[in-house]
Amino acid sequence: MPKGSRRPARQRRAAGRARGGRGLQAPRAEDHGVSGPAQRGIAHPLQGQAKMNAEPEKKFGVVVVGVGRAGSVRMRDLRDSHASSAFLNLIGFVSRRELGSINGVPQISLEDALSSEEVEVAFVCSESASHEDYIRQFLNAGKHVLVEYPMTLSRAAAQGLWELAEEKGKILHEEHVELLMEEFAFLKKEVVGKDLLKGSLLFTAAPLKEEQFGFPAFSGISRLTWLVALFGELSVVSATLVERKEEQSMKMTVCLETEQKSPLTWTEEKGPGLKRNRYLSFHFKSGSLENMPNVGINKNIFLKDQNIFVQKLLGQFSEKELAAEKKRILHCLGLAEEIQKLCRPNN
Repeated sequence: MPKGSRRPARQRRAAGRARGGRGLQAPRAEDHGVSGPAQRGIAHPLQGQAKMNAEPEKKFGVVVVGVGRAGSVRMRDLRDSHASSAFLNLIGFVSRRELGSINGVPQISLEDALSSEEVEVAFVCSESASHEDYIRQFLNAGKHVLVEYPMTLSRAAAQGLWELAEEKGKILHEEHVELLMEEFAFLKKEVVGKDLLKGSLLFTAAPLKEEQFGFPAFSGISRLTWLVALFGELSVVSATLVERKEEQSMKMTVCLETEQKSPLTWTEEKGPGLKRNRYLSFHFKSGSLENMPNVGINKNIFLKDQNIFVQKLLGQFSEKELAAEKKRILHCLGLAEEIQKLCRPNN
C-alpha cells in the first residue's frame, strides 16, 4: 500500500479481526486490473506459496456453497495446511444434494449458513446462473463472499452487488484463476512492450448448459479476461452465434478492437467430442506468436486465488488496487453483455 494511503473502511474492520498476516505481500493493481504496455510483463507475486510470520489469533469461519469440481478443490485447500488456510476455518458445505458429509466436513442447510454467527465467509462455487442470488443472500446476512467467475450474468447486477458489499462493509471477491496460470504468465512476458497488429483466440470444449452457465460470452469470460488483461480495454465490432441444437454444438465469433484499433478475433466453439484446447495467434510489428508452447503444469491455482482473497480480508489491498480489479471485471461483463445482445437481438 502506498505510503500515506488508508485502507477502505471495510478492510480496516476485517483486518482488525485477524493478525499475523504481514508475511503475505499484496499483489499490485496492474496484475489484476487493466494493464498498460509497460506493466504487462510483471509476474504475479503469488505464483509461489505465500508465507506467514505468525499464527493468526482469529480465523474466519467458511462455508462452501456447491461441491462440484471447483467446490471440491476449495474444500481440499481449506482442509490442508497452507499459509492462507491458517486464517480460515471450514465450517461446512451447502449442496442441493443430500450428501451428509465429505471427508468429515458436515453438510449444513443454506438457512443455517446464512444465520450462523460462526460462518463469516461464503465460497460460492455453484452454477453461474445461481451466483447473483447466493451473493446477495450472503452479503445481506453480513458475510464476506468469494465467488467463481462470472459473479453475475449482467454488468448492472455485478455493480449492484459491489454497492451492497460496500454498504455492508464486506469483501466481495470474484475468482479469476486463469490469470494465475502458467500460460498467462508466459503470454504477459511475450506481449510486453510489443505493438499488436492483429490477433485471434479460439477455444474449443464440450458443450455447457446455457441455463446453468449463461450465454457463451459469460461462460467463456475467462478468455475475454485474458485478452483484456493482455491488451487493455476492448470494444466490440461484431458478434455472431451459430447454433445446432440438435447436435448440441455452437460457434460464437466475436470481432474486437483494442484502443489502438488493432483487431482481435475471439471464437468459442463447443460440441460433443471437442477437446478443451486454446489456439492463439498474435502478430506484432516485431514478430508473431503462434499457439501456446508447453510452459508447465498449473499448480494450486485455486489456492493462489484463496491467498488473494485472504489478503483482502486482512486489508492488504488499497482502494486503488481494488478499483482497478473492479474496473476490469465490470468491463469484461459489459463486453459479454454487449456480445449477447448482438448475437440474440430479439431476446
